Amino acid sequence: MADRTERQARATIHAGGEWLEAVSGATRDILDPADARPFAVVAEGDEKDAERAVAAARQAFDHGPWPGTPVAERAALLRRVAGLLVRDRERLGLLESRDAGKTAEEGRVDIDCVADAFRYFADLVAAEAPGRVVDAGSPDVHSVVVHEPVGVCALITPWNYPLLQASWKIAPALAAGNTFVIKPSEITPMTTIALLELLTEAGLPDGVANLVTGPGHTVGARLAEHPGVDLVSFTGGLASGTKVAQAAAPTVKKVALELGGKNPNVVFADACATEEGFDTAVDQALNAAFIHSGQVCSAGGRLIVEESVRDRFVAELARRAQRIRLGRGTEDGVECGPLVSEQQRAKVEAYVASALAEGAVLRCGGRRPEPAPERPESGYFYEPTVLDACHREMRVVREEVFGPVLTVETFRTEEEAVLLANDTEYGLAGAVWTADAGRARRVAGRLRHGTVWINDFHPYLPQAEWGGFGRSGTGRELGPAGLAEYRETKHVYQNLAPKPVRWFAG
Repeated sequence: MADRTERQARATIHAGGEWLEAVSGATRDILDPADARPFAVVAEGDEKDAERAVAAARQAFDHGPWPGTPVAERAALLRRVAGLLVRDRERLGLLESRDAGKTAEEGRVDIDCVADAFRYFADLVAAEAPGRVVDAGSPDVHSVVVHEPVGVCALITPWNYPLLQASWKIAPALAAGNTFVIKPSEITPMTTIALLELLTEAGLPDGVANLVTGPGHTVGARLAEHPGVDLVSFTGGLASGTKVAQAAAPTVKKVALELGGKNPNVVFADACATEEGFDTAVDQALNAAFIHSGQVCSAGGRLIVEESVRDRFVAELARRAQRIRLGRGTEDGVECGPLVSEQQRAKVEAYVASALAEGAVLRCGGRRPEPAPERPESGYFYEPTVLDACHREMRVVREEVFGPVLTVETFRTEEEAVLLANDTEYGLAGAVWTADAGRARRVAGRLRHGTVWINDFHPYLPQAEWGGFGRSGTGRELGPAGLAEYRETKHVYQNLAPKPVRWFAG
């Protein structure tokens, strides 16, 4: 966006191959959460902007070339996009850091993962068979099951991983031959805008990719209910996801929901029997809870540790959490950035206050840090916080905090550990740490979560489906299931020697 004029910078709505201002002319300042100062201006779209974007996507799907483009050509375009992402890795990583508050290194890693997603779905569709032959029991019948694109897809993405979450939707949608309208979070839209520019550069036909910058209650709501939309894919909070499902119900469109998590990190004493094992488990507990300031749907914000090692484990965890270097994500040496907004920080503060009122013991953090050159007072910073002596009746344990807050619960038996880990309305992800291979398999098998890590936390594979149980959502992203979300299945039955059936007289 840096090479645009001021007027062009406000034209961040993309419809039918054109960059447009909002119909209303409204704009929004995009703030750097490290200092709360605006660094960009974008169009503030509304229902009218959603209408013209859907119309462009509908026209491109019904009358454009993309749905009928050979799979090999679609795959080649996705690979070109991956190459452009690699080319622009530094620029996009820094932009993601400034937009979302994460460290620059996290931003760069995100761009690597985005490129991986485009390559994976390119390879997946390129390697597929054209259809699955069904034996009809007759040599005169040819029967095949084929996959076709759904149509126009509305893609609604969250603020914590703007470009990564966009890629998990855009790459399979394009691979399957769909057109789409994407609505990024209104507070972190910058890298999604940049990705749309790269799609154009890669040669995607006009109207296939469309974007509306604007709030969820107007743009998102209209996309979810729009009769011209065939599928809506939403990643975000439970309350908003429920509204999306309700809005989509009257038109019976396909709905994929990736919602919240309250993820257990279960540590058995035998995982800490050696100094190396203890250090690794503590290090990974820090990673699980505090990467991107805990603003991760899969964050391991619930430490469930065996009672016999609890005191030593929590003491070391708190000691190291206090040493995490907070600051602007683009500064050298910074390990954790700010929260994304003042609203998010206030929410985290309210959760910590309620936990302390309910009897939790503060081991570290629990406050805003002192200002520093790399940490302006105006930024939305909050110290990594460890709350000990927590129990399942506390709001901070039951509800998704989405901030740098780690709660500690203890157990004595394997059965109790499983019961605690599964005692949640969510079921997105979880981990188990143990040196006992049999126990690892038993506990992993009993955890009701969409992803279970054993002796690790946070890695994901593009080839593996990502999604949750319970209130963590109904969709699946990545892997073959992620591609299937963006397809319809058609059975084509061909009678090679048709004959009269004579069911009726005449």
